[in-house]
Amino acid sequence: MKAKVYIETSVVSYYVARPSRDVVVAGHQRSTEEFWSRLGSDFEPFVSALVWKEIGKGAKDQAAKRKEAIQSFSSIEIDARSEEIAQGILDSAGVPKEFPEDALHIALATMGGVDFLVTWNFSHINNPFTRMMIRQAVENMGYICPEIVSPDELLGESK
Repeated sequence: MKAKVYIETSVVSYYVARPSRDVVVAGHQRSTEEFWSRLGSDFEPFVSALVWKEIGKGAKDQAAKRKEAIQSFSSIEIDARSEEIAQGILDSAGVPKEFPEDALHIALATMGGVDFLVTWNFSHINNPFTRMMIRQAVENMGYICPEIVSPDELLGESK
């Protein structure tokens, strides 16, 4: 059975970005490419209306590449329940109030019933402190929180 993965905007951006000279960013890009190569075979990919909105920003040529990369993925729509979950995450300080879109990504992944939310956002989504607070907030609202991981974490030793 394939694991369902919600692909947050940062992962799409790393996938289509021009090769970086920064060794850390280049490593993230390589891991993202490896992760992307397993979509369909090992992972069932999902994005959301929010991802579509965010990838449309910026340089037109890069936005077009981002849109092409996720064209075939299932998309989760924003609804009142996902907005309520996002607000609950913000109210519990799982994600800083200044970043409501990050809370909405988590809420959409939750409502989509995915197994993993895949992100390179270590500031507001994927770090030990926020993951713990996010999980607690989502579970306190009666939902199952997806595991929040980077492509590296998801691939593990199988890379």
